[in-house]
Amino acid sequence: MPRLLFRYLFKRIGLGVLIVQFALSIPVVLSYLLYQLPPAAVRGGLVIPALIGVTPTVAYVTLPMAVGVATALEFGRMASEGMIAVLYALRLSVWAICRPALVLAAGVVVLGYLLANFAAPYYSSGMQDVLNVVRNSLNHRMLDAARFYTFDNGVKTLYIERWETPDLAVNLFVRQLSIEKMQEETVTAARAEFRRNESGVIVALSNGSIQTRSLTTGDVRIANFDEYAMALPMQGSASLPDRGWRGVYELSAGAFLANYAAARRDPRQLGEWTAEAAKRFGVPALAISHTLLAMALVLTFGNITGRRGAAGGLATIAVPAVHIGFLVALESLLRISGLFVLLLAALALAEVGVSLWLLARLNRSPKPKRLFDARASSARDAYVTPLA
Repeated sequence: MPRLLFRYLFKRIGLGVLIVQFALSIPVVLSYLLYQLPPAAVRGGLVIPALIGVTPTVAYVTLPMAVGVATALEFGRMASEGMIAVLYALRLSVWAICRPALVLAAGVVVLGYLLANFAAPYYSSGMQDVLNVVRNSLNHRMLDAARFYTFDNGVKTLYIERWETPDLAVNLFVRQLSIEKMQEETVTAARAEFRRNESGVIVALSNGSIQTRSLTTGDVRIANFDEYAMALPMQGSASLPDRGWRGVYELSAGAFLANYAAARRDPRQLGEWTAEAAKRFGVPALAISHTLLAMALVLTFGNITGRRGAAGGLATIAVPAVHIGFLVALESLLRISGLFVLLLAALALAEVGVSLWLLARLNRSPKPKRLFDARASSARDAYVTPLA
């Protein structure tokens, strides 16, 4: 294929991949955030960290489908405009026509592996930190008035009557237990101002009282105060609170492979490790198989003479259906047994094999010039045959 034509097709398909990728990723990311985050997360400033945390994972999962759909759309356009017939007339083989899309798909595979094994694990930790803050109410701007909240496994209980500003509360109630001192403290204040520092939140209380009750003797002491400060285990200004645990999807490539020895001891952890391994090392490679499938369907069942056909729409529907089916089977079957990875690998290889067979079948088809020469030769022989 001429270099200029190769660059033209490469750029066309590449631009289509970018457009389809954005069209696929944005709805998935937004729907996930709307499902996971409550409306209070907006005033808590958690939307941007969550968006950054989930985007790389969605990107590498949807990239293979974006490449396949973009290839199907571009080849369908070329078929409907008669460009495929022109390329055949230039004596270009099927493989030469498919080469720009395959080169682009190979590059997308490399990009997918980088996202899956380095970018996505690194940024997914931020998403998990956000979910930890949401589920444990560790951001004071997400606290609703007239509701009780517990912290530190029930050691502290917090109640706020109403908010004047996002950081200033009216009529605060705090109950906390101290196992070391063997006492219970009940703190009430007319006003409370939440101030963030690097490690947590300091609450500045005013016009309140502290009631202390001993858990051993039952003695009660009450003290009033004008100003009082106490610390709460909430999100600080420097970073999100530490969760104390890491998921297998947060490990980089080396640490993830080293975690197999520990995961194989527990069937549940082994199922999660296998599913994550299939996503990291199997999903990016689907860019090649989906690209081959899209080209095979359009070139085999499409009308390359410039007339409209249904092959472009067939490929555009087939690629997402195959990809989504693979992801659903991956998440469901591999958590049951790791042996299902053989079935998924066989299905992916079958997709590649069928696509290659269809393309090779097209490449072996007799060329129009040879058919014309054969017919002209037979007609010439029939003309010179003497009459009986």
